[in-house]
Amino acid sequence: MLTLRALLFYLLMMVATVVCSLFSLVFASWMPFRQRFHVVVMANRFYIFALRWICGIRYRVHGLENLPKDRPFVLLANHQSEWETIYLQLLIQPLCTVLKRELLRIPFFGWALALLRPIAIDRAKRAGALKQLLGKGKNRLNDGIPVMIFPQGTRVPYGESGKFNKGGAMLACSAEVPVVPLCHNAGAHWPSGQLVKYPGLIEVEIGEPIETTDADVNEVHQRSTDWIQQRLDRQRGDVTEAKTATDGS
Repeated sequence: MLTLRALLFYLLMMVATVVCSLFSLVFASWMPFRQRFHVVVMANRFYIFALRWICGIRYRVHGLENLPKDRPFVLLANHQSEWETIYLQLLIQPLCTVLKRELLRIPFFGWALALLRPIAIDRAKRAGALKQLLGKGKNRLNDGIPVMIFPQGTRVPYGESGKFNKGGAMLACSAEVPVVPLCHNAGAHWPSGQLVKYPGLIEVEIGEPIETTDADVNEVHQRSTDWIQQRLDRQRGDVTEAKTATDGS
């Protein structure tokens, strides 16, 4: 049954992607960026709706009050699945996402994604990627647009940590904007690389902003990483406890 639900979800997701992408390219490409953003992410709204009613995946957000309302910021989030790339663009609007360049080459999806002014980097060229992140990231922040970075660089399975890069902290310190850490457990319900989606509640937790004015990059990186790591450690404990219970049954 879970497999059939997932197949139905992906079928509707593909149809919605094509329809919404074409609509965005025809009617929204000429709009000012902030208006265009709301149009393009209509597809995201449908994905989240379909996940709830077809796959039984809901979500709950803690710490919304920690999102700065009057200034841009750098959002640092853990990366476990596709869910967070979809939902976080609804949580914060507009939002500039740092992503791999290859995504913009995907028909329909990539074409519409380019309208959101993401920072598309070539991960094979580390020095050039960092320079691009700092340059374009600062431009977006100067325009008042928050920037979202996945410091782990790639998807890390639920219950694991991975390595955290300093690019987000470097950008925030360079632009003198706060860092906002965010952690979630989306990988428990939408595991990366798997077809099946598991019903349940995705918990999203937003930490307090970390100020960067006159702050040391290493300190900002450590504070944000520690915050996320503590919550990932708790996830790891949940996985271990669940496995122990299963093995003992």
